[in-house]
Amino acid sequence: MNKEIFEKYEPVIGLEIHAQLLTESKAFCGSSTTFGASPNTNTDPVTLAHPGTLPVLNKKVVDFAIMMGLATNCSIRDWNLFARKNYFSQDLPKGYQISQDNTPICYDGHLVIELDDENKKRIGITRIHMEEDSGKSIHDLDIDTLVDFNRAGVPLIEIVSEPDIRSSSEAYLYLSELKQILIYLGINTGNMEEGALRVDANISVRPKSREKFGTRTEVKNLNSFRNVEKAIEYEIKRQIELIESGGEVRQVTMQWDGNKNQTKEMRTKEMSHDYRYFPEPDLPPLIIKEDWVERIRSTMPELPMARKYRFINDYNIPSYDAGVLVFDKAVADFYESAVSELEVKDDNNNKLVSNWVMTEIMRMIQDRDTSVSDLAIKPKHIAEIVDLIASGTISNKIAKDIFEEVESGVSPKKIVEEKGLKQVSDTSLIEDIVKGLINDNPDSVEKFKSGNAKVKGFFVGQVMKGTKGKANPQIVSDIVDKYLQDT
Repeated sequence: MNKEIFEKYEPVIGLEIHAQLLTESKAFCGSSTTFGASPNTNTDPVTLAHPGTLPVLNKKVVDFAIMMGLATNCSIRDWNLFARKNYFSQDLPKGYQISQDNTPICYDGHLVIELDDENKKRIGITRIHMEEDSGKSIHDLDIDTLVDFNRAGVPLIEIVSEPDIRSSSEAYLYLSELKQILIYLGINTGNMEEGALRVDANISVRPKSREKFGTRTEVKNLNSFRNVEKAIEYEIKRQIELIESGGEVRQVTMQWDGNKNQTKEMRTKEMSHDYRYFPEPDLPPLIIKEDWVERIRSTMPELPMARKYRFINDYNIPSYDAGVLVFDKAVADFYESAVSELEVKDDNNNKLVSNWVMTEIMRMIQDRDTSVSDLAIKPKHIAEIVDLIASGTISNKIAKDIFEEVESGVSPKKIVEEKGLKQVSDTSLIEDIVKGLINDNPDSVEKFKSGNAKVKGFFVGQVMKGTKGKANPQIVSDIVDKYLQDT
């Protein structure tokens, strides 16, 4: 199908994100939420719905939900009710989930994403509500389905966007920003492989001239940001081709098959009335007063977008650098610590620190599949390297030559001192070397005078070789220029 046909349609996308909250105990009981425990060990009578047991709300769940609401510009509801969401599943011990229906704790919010350096877009957030997770069904360990109830009752918030997203790339940016916020707040690990962050995408298409939305499908089993992008792109293409061939999009729930890179139908899409929501009789109304909200607001950390703009303004580094650095909170912390350790704090050195963090430090993180906090090299080591370069004590080449030792946590200043690697800036010594080279290479001098500017590189290289890389490259370049011009 040609490109012109696809351009007739506009995708309409909304995302539902389940984020597991980093509480020590479950939403309505005292069982542990530790990930990776042996099956069915993080359980108790409440988790397993024994007769006569009653839920008790974990206050930390409310704190975290309020925190996320404030971070996404939501209004916070002062009168909250819990509801029972009823459906049958072997991994749902009570036969229902405790959730929120008509009174989500956070509502009418928004998030601003950066499409590029100049263009931004506001994505509305319909609601954020609290709920408990279900257990986990395991189908591939036995001939029968096994059930692990460790996850049952683990606290979640569900973040529901408005259908404001118009492409897979916008969905990726929105998800990235939300994940960063959750991690910066310290309320979620952001680990999709462990199920701490789960995404469902609601996707429809409509002719660009029409205001009414098309029929949507919901795609589940999206376990990575890349799969979210691929599933959205596939589903948009599938729906357009179906409509163009005379077919009709049905409101169904789809599953993403990562092996085949395609969606497949799971079941007819449920409507809210299918869950037979009704008020949870065992939990009283949750009343959130203004002082509670303000207490949470006062503990909020700096959020990633605000931190990015502060890096640009305070350290005068490019927008690109700032965006890369703040993407990982620990890396951003490392950068700020390194800047604070500098002997000379100026814009040039701030940028040099950024360069070293974005290249060498982030390379080490990726190569070793670890976090910046687990590296032996510390912020003060990067600051020392930058100070040594900025003061002319060592060249960039020497800094890179010694970096392997610095990686193991050895002070760069100590390495330079012990190995005698201080840069040679003695102009008389460099002049003597240059004069000797010019006398020994008259043919090269003639080539330079004939217009071959590359000859200068030969002389600079010979001086650097003669000083074992210790000569100050800028001083060498200036002196070579002077003597070649005057000869």
